[in-house]
Amino acid sequence: MKATGIVVEYNPFHNGHLHHLKQSQIQTSSDITIAVMSGNFLQRGEPALVDKWTRAKMALDAGVDLIVELPYAFATAQASDFAKGAIFLLDALKCDTFCFGSEEGSIASFEHTYNLLSSKKLEYNEAISQFVKQGISYPKALNEAYKSISRFSEEPLVDLSKPNNILGFHYLEAARQLNSPIQPATIQRVVANYHDDARETESIASATGIRKVLFEEKELSKVHSFLPSTSIAGLEHWLEHAESFGSWERFYPLLRLIILRQNKKSIAKYAEVTEGIENAIWNAAVKNEHFQPFMEQIKSKRFTWTRIQRMLTHIYTDFTWDQLRAIEYPTYIRPLAMSSSGQAYLQSIKKDLQLPLVSRVAASKENILLQLDIKAANLYYLGLQTNYGASMVGSDFRQIPFRQ
Repeated sequence: MKATGIVVEYNPFHNGHLHHLKQSQIQTSSDITIAVMSGNFLQRGEPALVDKWTRAKMALDAGVDLIVELPYAFATAQASDFAKGAIFLLDALKCDTFCFGSEEGSIASFEHTYNLLSSKKLEYNEAISQFVKQGISYPKALNEAYKSISRFSEEPLVDLSKPNNILGFHYLEAARQLNSPIQPATIQRVVANYHDDARETESIASATGIRKVLFEEKELSKVHSFLPSTSIAGLEHWLEHAESFGSWERFYPLLRLIILRQNKKSIAKYAEVTEGIENAIWNAAVKNEHFQPFMEQIKSKRFTWTRIQRMLTHIYTDFTWDQLRAIEYPTYIRPLAMSSSGQAYLQSIKKDLQLPLVSRVAASKENILLQLDIKAANLYYLGLQTNYGASMVGSDFRQIPFRQ
């Protein structure tokens, strides 16, 4: 069986994701699709709208054959490490191809960009350093450095100011650095861009736009046109039990408690907390009862909203610099859901897997990365502050992969 891999968050699974899934299958002529999916905390440093099990079930019902979890340490990392962890797992799962959505839509441009930055690595890194010294944010420094290096190429290059292009570049980079035989492919995003608001006249909206509608309107019916029926059913089931969607506004009382129960200096031990921002985080927690003004007080030209949220995620989950520095690659494959075809594929490659396959976490108590996932899941459910959330603490030990 020919397998293609995709890297997803599905927060939530919407019509754009369904388009990507179907086009990936067509473009790569694959028999099955394997998704590496983030757990309960995401790459932009925020709690998922609904938990990983609900999102995995949505993906399975929509036609993904195998959904495996991207460990917390990679799911909440900057783009390059996020991509490294995801592509490592797709390679370990013997995927022939991986396919990502991008604003660019041409894989040749990604190849040209990778070749340029590889050949001009010293100049590129020096330019980044110079722009950072000017006091601008790291993502903006990357973009400015890239512009300065682009003059060395006569080939078409990718616009690395676009969020999906950035991730796509890092996926290809990760595959090349792993010396993986897995082949890249891309399809162009349609209608909605990454941060666009949802428009009632369209059938495709960004996940960001859909979440915004859900948080502001508080009615699931307002987003029905953007979601397949399987996702609507999944969200309805979640609300029936959990009563609330996951969000930083919901989690903020616990986050604030965690910040204020320690001194400013100790906050600096958490992953990605740097350059004295622990002082701003602690001071903002003292003054603000709600998450939005708390964030607005901290944000600056040097630190983007996303970067601060990733720091807060690590503070919330007690993930430190020491833990982060000790992690290089995923150390297991953990299925969350699988179709009959996904099960057959796993069985066919099982003897050749270089990583342990974990279906029940109780059998892998010594795995450090897995323990981080379990802790993150428990803290996610506590952050919901509902009876359902409290009842789900420890559920990683009870839940087995969904099968179809």
